[in-house]
Formats: sequence, structure tokens, C-alpha cells
Amino acid sequence: MGDPSLWRYLFVAERYIDLVTRPATFLMNATKLSACKVTEALIHEVRACRVCADHLPHGPRPVLHVHPDARILVASQAPGRRVHQSGVSFDDASGDRLRDWMGIDRATFYDARRVALMAMGFCYPGTGASGDLPPRPECAPRWRATILARMPEVELTLVVGQYAQDWHLKGSRKPTLTETVMAWRDFWPGALPLPHPSPRNNMWLKRNRWFEEEVIPELRERVRQILLPIRS
Repeated sequence: MGDPSLWRYLFVAERYIDLVTRPATFLMNATKLSACKVTEALIHEVRACRVCADHLPHGPRPVLHVHPDARILVASQAPGRRVHQSGVSFDDASGDRLRDWMGIDRATFYDARRVALMAMGFCYPGTGASGDLPPRPECAPRWRATILARMPEVELTLVVGQYAQDWHLKGSRKPTLTETVMAWRDFWPGALPLPHPSPRNNMWLKRNRWFEEEVIPELRERVRQILLPIRS
């Protein structure tokens, strides 16, 4: 049974049996495999992107985690310095808080079949006078719609921060981020506007205690309902 050719023969035989006895299942699996390959090719193309390289002080390093089976999308702003170094989205204190808000562990959060992580800008834009610069404007128009079309199973989009809200909530966003978050039921259950989970927003959270008292329990329950049927 250690002969690779024998394993390949058995694999082909099983697929043939599926085609004959369960054609609908065979076609569904073939479609999923095709979608995964197309998505992988698209991700490879994104990670090779150098469109705004001249405007990135630390150079391009596109960071995203997506899969066609993802059920939750985290739409955020842009990678920070630490994420630029690690290549892992939300690999920082902001990520710890976001995972706590969602009520999930790191393994679940970084399983792209469950949670897709896609910022408005894929590369670290650098730092300005008051913190990280906005995401580069070239990124979203070039890539976003194409990638979103490859994730048809998304049931909940967490819209983190103003730039993501401008795109995903379009004309429905309120004049301020606080007002948009306060109107979260207007977008529920398909989307949820969130403040950025950065420690820099600690004062906002202290001033708006209703957010963690009212919104977070609803978010955790919604995440649980969406992810519970998915087996590892």
C-alpha cells in the first residue's frame, strides 16, 4: 500500500464511483475544487502586486487570508507595522481584542474556510503624524470586487473602521463612526460596523460602554451560529 501509483489508482477509482453513483456530489466537489484553484491563483497574483510600491516606505507585502468557503469576512483598514513584519493579519493586540469580541480562538480565526481577513489596503502604508496612514487608494478598486465575488458563502461581514465602512456600507454610513456603530441594527445580521479594536481606541470604548454591553453579546452569538455547523 506504499506504492504512490496504487494510491493514485484508488483515488481515480473513487472519483469514478462518485461520478456514476452520486453525480450531484461529484459535480459539487469538482466545482469547489475549481473555485479553490481559481482563488489560489488570484491570491498569488495579489501577493505579487507592486502597483503602489513607490508609495510604500517599507515596500509592498500584501497580506490577506481568504477562501471560497469562508462564512465570515473581517473587512478592516490596512496592515500595521507588526503585521507587515509577520505577514499574518491581526497578529497584534488589535487581533487579540477582535477575537475576544467574536468569542473565538486563534485557530478558528485563522482558518480561512471559516473567517476571511481582507483589509481595504493589503500593504502597510507607513506612519503619519497621528498614526498609521490610510490604506492606499489603488488597492480596493483593483482587487476587492473580484475577491469578494470568489467568497459566495459569507454570511456576516465585520466592517472595521471608517475606510471599510465607506466601501461596504456605501451610502448607508452615518456622518461619524460612532453614529454608524450605534446604528448597527440597520445593517444586521449581514454586516456589523465596528470601531477599530486597537488599544488606541480604549477611550472610545470607555465612553461608549453600551458597545461591549449590547453589541458584543449579539456578535458572539451570531458568530457561534454561523461557525457551529462547520467541522474542522
